[in-house]
Amino acid sequence: MQHVRFQAWASGMKRKFSDDATMDEIMHRSPAAIRVVLQHGMLCVGCPIASFHTVSDAAREHDLNEEQLGRDLRAAIESTKPD
Repeated sequence: MQHVRFQAWASGMKRKFSDDATMDEIMHRSPAAIRVVLQHGMLCVGCPIASFHTVSDAAREHDLNEEQLGRDLRAAIESTKPD
């Protein structure tokens, strides 16, 4: 299987994102992630920098725990049914 930064697996399988996916890409591919972004007090929705920042970059810029942010985003994404 070809490596892609954001993968929506075949029917019935969980969605995943890799560490190099941008915040913009994550929010576009999985709208459930937007709630997590807002709950963490981040204003990435509509931000022009979101298309450049990874989760790590965003956590650092917003002084957030990167591991917790990643866990919360993955949980939101994985709870969403695949297309």
